[in-house]
Amino acid sequence: MYIERHIDALLLEWKNSSRLKPLLLRGARQVGKSWAVKHLGEKFDYFVEVNFEKRPELLEVFQRTHDAHELVNVLSLFYNTPIEPGKTLLFLDEIQNSPEAIRSLWSFKEDIPELHVIAAGSLLEFALRDLPTFGVGRIRSLFVYPFSFDEFLAAEGKSAWVKAKSESSADKPLISALYNALVQQFRTFLMVGGMPASVAAWVSTHDYLQCQTELDDIQLTYYDDFAKYAKKIDPTLLRNTLQSVILQTGNKFTYSRVDGGYRAEEVKKALGLLSDAGIIKRVSHTAANGLPLGAEVNDRYRKYIYLDSGLLLRILDMDLGGARQLTELIIAGTAEDLVNKGGLTEMVLGWELIKYNNPRSQHDLYYWENVAEGTRSEVDYIIAKDLKVLPIECKAGVSGKMKSLHLFMSQKQLTFAVRCSLENFSMIENRDKQNGDVVRRISVLPLFAVSNLYRES
Repeated sequence: MYIERHIDALLLEWKNSSRLKPLLLRGARQVGKSWAVKHLGEKFDYFVEVNFEKRPELLEVFQRTHDAHELVNVLSLFYNTPIEPGKTLLFLDEIQNSPEAIRSLWSFKEDIPELHVIAAGSLLEFALRDLPTFGVGRIRSLFVYPFSFDEFLAAEGKSAWVKAKSESSADKPLISALYNALVQQFRTFLMVGGMPASVAAWVSTHDYLQCQTELDDIQLTYYDDFAKYAKKIDPTLLRNTLQSVILQTGNKFTYSRVDGGYRAEEVKKALGLLSDAGIIKRVSHTAANGLPLGAEVNDRYRKYIYLDSGLLLRILDMDLGGARQLTELIIAGTAEDLVNKGGLTEMVLGWELIKYNNPRSQHDLYYWENVAEGTRSEVDYIIAKDLKVLPIECKAGVSGKMKSLHLFMSQKQLTFAVRCSLENFSMIENRDKQNGDVVRRISVLPLFAVSNLYRES
C-alpha cells in the first residue's frame, strides 16, 4: 500500500515539465525516496530500476562508457524493457556506489533530454562532495524527509483536519473537540515518528510494537552503514557521537560529552559525516541582526537534532535505557511538561520547519542565544519570513514565561514573533513602554500547525 506524500505532486510536476532535467532525490536512508519513485513509475508505460547495491555488476556498464545512447541500449537489453523518451522512467537507485553513474546524469541531459531519469541514494552527499560541479545547471534536486505531521494526518485519513487547521488562526481558533483530537494525534506522531515504514505499520495495525520493530530495523541499518564510513572515521566514534547528540537534544552541543575521550576535531568530523548522511541536522547560532541569517553565525555555539522522534525513542530504549520516562510523558503528561522537558518537541519543531519549506533547496536551521557573560536567554529558532527575521519559541507557558523572546524582540526591534505550543491558536499583545510604547505581538501557534507558517496568503 502506497501512502501519498507531498513530494508526489512535485514529482508529477517534474514528469510533465517542458524543461526536463535528470532529477536527484536526496535524503537519509529509509525516508521514502525509492517508494515515491516507484509510485511515479506507475504513470509511465515502462519502468526500469537500476539498483547498484542489488546489481553491482552494472557498475561496469557505467565505468565503460559515458555515452547516454549506449547506456540506454545496454540497460534496455539487460532488463528486457524498452527505454524510450516520454514512455519510460529510468531510475538509478543507490547511485552513490557509482561516481560514473552520477556523472552520466549530465550525459542524459545533453544527449537524450526528453528521457525521464531519476537518481537516488543513501549516503549520496558523500559522493557529491567529491563531485562538486558535476551537474551545475543540468541536474534538478529534491530533498526528501520523513513524514510531516500533515502527511501523517493524511495517512490516517484525516485530510479534512489538515484543511481545518490550515484555515485556523488567532481570530478563528479550532473548536475544542477538534483541538483536543489534534493534540492526541500529535502525541501519537511523536511516538510513531515520520519514517515511512513506521507510519505504514501504524496505519495498518495501530500497534506501537509493530512500529517499534520497524524503527529498530531502520536504526540497526544506520549503525550498519557506519562500517561504510570506516575509511573516513572510526565507526565507534560515530555511534558515540550520535548517542551524544540524542542526549544533548535541545542544548548547546558539548564535544567533551562524547564517550571515548575523543578530541574535539574528531567529534566535529563525525558530526559532519552524520549531517551529510542526513541523520542529524545542525542548528547554528546567529546574531540575527538581519538577513541572511547565515551571515552572522557563531561557530562556537551549535545544537544538533536527530532525524526523527520515533527513532530517537528507539535509540534511547535500545542503547541508553532512557525511553520509559519520555514515553510516559508523551502518552500521559500535561501539555506544558511535554513541551518544556527533554527537548523532544523542540527537535520535532525544527524538522517541521524544514519539511514544509521548499524541497528544491537544502535549508539551514538557526537559533539565538544571548552570549553576554552572566546571562542565560535563548530563542529556539530564527527563520526568515517575508524578508524579515521571525523568532520562534517552543514553549507551553503564558507570556510571563517568555522572557528570552521578549528580550530578543526588544534588542532587535521586532514587533512580531511566534510561540509554538500545544495551546489553541491565539494572539498575545504587549506594549514595550521602555521603547516608545511599541506594541509587540506574539502569535500562539499549535505545534501541530507549523505548516500554517508556509501557507500561501
